[in-house]
Amino acid sequence: MEIICIDKKTFDEFRKRFCELEGRLTRLYHLGGDIGLKNWMDNQDVCNVLHISKRTLQVYRDKGLLPFTRIKHKMFYKPEDVQKLLKSSYHPVKSIQ
Repeated sequence: MEIICIDKKTFDEFRKRFCELEGRLTRLYHLGGDIGLKNWMDNQDVCNVLHISKRTLQVYRDKGLLPFTRIKHKMFYKPEDVQKLLKSSYHPVKSIQ
């Protein structure tokens, strides 16, 4: 191991700049930390919202009715896509006259 000696003034300046850099990185992380990832839904969430089984959800994926993202073996869905599916399947009650 090599030991390097520097004077206290240089060390204090280095430490100050390092702390400033750490503060900037922390602020950047918090600004971009939540890019909407908390809003993504997994299979169970979608099944609960739509009141469907996991098998029916698989059919929706296979038929291209519901877009999804797969990470390893887990599926994720955007809430907007689930809402779109609900709206596209909406059939208003016809009034009887």
